[in-house]
Amino acid sequence: MESTAIAARKLANLINLEVLDLSGNHLNDSFSLQGLCELKKLRELNIGYNNFGVTTSTLLPPCFNNLTFLRRIDLSSNQFKGNIPSFITTHTSLEHILLGDNKFSGSFSFSNFVNHSNLQVIDLGGNKLEVEAEHPHQVPTCFQLKELYLRNCTLLSGVVSRFLSSQYDLRVLDLSSTNLKGTFPTWILNNNTKLQQLNLGNNLLNGHFHLVSVYPKIAVVDISDNHIEGQLQANIGEVLPNLIFLNLAGNSIDGGIPSSIGNMSILWALDLSNNKLTGEIPKYLARGCTELSVLILSNNRLHGEIFPSYFNLTRLDNNLFKGTLRDGLSKCTELFNLDISNNQISGRIPSWITNFSSQLMTLFMQDNHFQGEIPTEIGQLKLLEFLDLSGNRLSGTLPSSLLMLQKLKYVKLQRNEFAGSLPVTLLNNSSSSLLALDMSYNNFSGSIPSMISELSELRVLSLKRNTLNGPIPYQLCQLKKIRLMVLSHNTFSGTIPQCFSNLNFGSKDDTENLFQDSVIPYSIGNMGYKSVTLEEVEFTTKRRADSYKGDILNYMSGLDLSCNRLTGKFPFEIGNLHGIRALNFSHNHLTGSIPKTFSKLRNIESLDLSCNRLNGTIPSELTELNSLAVFSVAHNNLSAKTPDFKKQFATFDSSSYEGNPLLCGPPLLKKCTKDEESSDDLVHAETQNESGIDVVFSTSFVVSYIMSLLGLMTILYVNPYWRRMWFISLKHAFIHPMALLPMFCTRGIDYIYLLP
Repeated sequence: MESTAIAARKLANLINLEVLDLSGNHLNDSFSLQGLCELKKLRELNIGYNNFGVTTSTLLPPCFNNLTFLRRIDLSSNQFKGNIPSFITTHTSLEHILLGDNKFSGSFSFSNFVNHSNLQVIDLGGNKLEVEAEHPHQVPTCFQLKELYLRNCTLLSGVVSRFLSSQYDLRVLDLSSTNLKGTFPTWILNNNTKLQQLNLGNNLLNGHFHLVSVYPKIAVVDISDNHIEGQLQANIGEVLPNLIFLNLAGNSIDGGIPSSIGNMSILWALDLSNNKLTGEIPKYLARGCTELSVLILSNNRLHGEIFPSYFNLTRLDNNLFKGTLRDGLSKCTELFNLDISNNQISGRIPSWITNFSSQLMTLFMQDNHFQGEIPTEIGQLKLLEFLDLSGNRLSGTLPSSLLMLQKLKYVKLQRNEFAGSLPVTLLNNSSSSLLALDMSYNNFSGSIPSMISELSELRVLSLKRNTLNGPIPYQLCQLKKIRLMVLSHNTFSGTIPQCFSNLNFGSKDDTENLFQDSVIPYSIGNMGYKSVTLEEVEFTTKRRADSYKGDILNYMSGLDLSCNRLTGKFPFEIGNLHGIRALNFSHNHLTGSIPKTFSKLRNIESLDLSCNRLNGTIPSELTELNSLAVFSVAHNNLSAKTPDFKKQFATFDSSSYEGNPLLCGPPLLKKCTKDEESSDDLVHAETQNESGIDVVFSTSFVVSYIMSLLGLMTILYVNPYWRRMWFISLKHAFIHPMALLPMFCTRGIDYIYLLP
């Protein structure tokens, strides 16, 4: 803090300074902006991409009004709040006003710039401003903008500001996410013959996208996520011949893809996803668009052969392409991403996939009909980070060449027909960078290899629905960074390892956002991007199987051991997993009581202990779990009173407790004793009861034995005949003691004790 203060004072001494750029230095409010007010000859000031404005009391100092020579001011990507600073509207010499990506709010009108004759660039995007319509007599006409960015601002009228009709020199116009309504404003293109980039995405535009003139300057057009409908005009490639970027995704466009798109010879990215397009990909597109690097046609109704020999493109997913994977794609040696997911492609994965070894980072082939084994050549994709082969019919064992993929971070092999032991080759890599490994819904058998501990960076492990057996190895406890572990629906036996309490499961602060929604962005200038979800994991919590994907995985944590053959008691150490959000131990053979230490699971949202052989009481301390949304101990042998019907436990119905005939209390219909003894008292009373019965029985047995013996001796003493018969009988009883029984029965003896 002291060093930034000294730096600010030193800058104030440079009174003749004309250009100052402090951008991207992580400066914050400890750096006094007040000192900059002494630089009265400043023409350009850039303090963008810092952390100014974090403290609520810090605003731009009023003395900025003294910087009357400013031509360019850049405050972008900070956290400034409140209204737009007054000096912005009073300094009529300003040419570039860059205030984007802050937290400015309130209403704003371009009539504030009615006297700014030199304005060229205005960037207000990424703020919370409301743009008012100008009064006809206050429409500024004294300047000609070259660039205007209003992204995420709100056009109160829902129409383009009037002053744009007097702008004829625009190169860039960004009105995305501004509540823009009506039909596509063709007049903007006609009015601005030099326009190069137009972004109207994520608005409420409707009608057709139809152009009547040729616009050779336009390089970027984005009208994605609107309500545009109808077919694309047949000559679209002729009216927009120099497009580099075209994004029409997320509309209701139908019909086929016009062949004239093949005339866009420098087209780099084409996104027509999430529409209603039909037919096949035109050959002219594949042959003419030689610079095309990003092609996204997902979620349409396209069909036909995929990647014939003339094909020269990159990314195709979520359509209805059938047949085998032809070798037309093998020519695209510069691919960095291949996505052919969600189609109906069959056959084997081709060996020519190694042609992509120099660039390929992500390989998406999920949800097709691929079969057979994974080719060993896949090990030559040295830069591969994401491998998704899930939802196919692949079988056999995994190739040992996977060991060579040092950069692999995500491996998804679920919903296939792999069999045999878990792939040791994938685990036997001490330098592995794997973050997520999903091999669920296969036919893997045997035990979990001890070398699973080598995956030191692993955050997600799912082995659900295989036929794995044996004990759960303690080596899993060495996965210190694990957040989600799913071992359910196997035949694991033995006890729950105590060492699970040593794992993270979200208990430590983890600032790494490893699971992001966008891994393959594409952009031109400040416009356009495509988000791709990296990872998706199925995890059963809150009584249902949900898919957690993208950024949410950074916050989810859980352990699922359900539907196995686990025995023994719960380790009380499980209560140390303070950060875990879901625990599922249901459908096992676990015994003993529920540990009171479970009350320390302060972030737990779902706790399922149902369908086991648990006994004893439900700890009353569990009512302190304020985040608990789902709780089930159904179908066990629990007894006594249910926890107090308060806090989160007041939200649970009888299904949480059903199948425990000795439980009583709300929400169950069965009532407890009149004075509703506490659970601990009831158990103590039952124990005392049983102990008392044992003492009484033992005492009465000894007394009866002694009295009977004394009575027999008295009879033998006073009656010589009986005494003689006793000794005669005793002689025979030595051979078989039961010989005495007839005599005693005929004499009316009530008690018989035969001593060894």
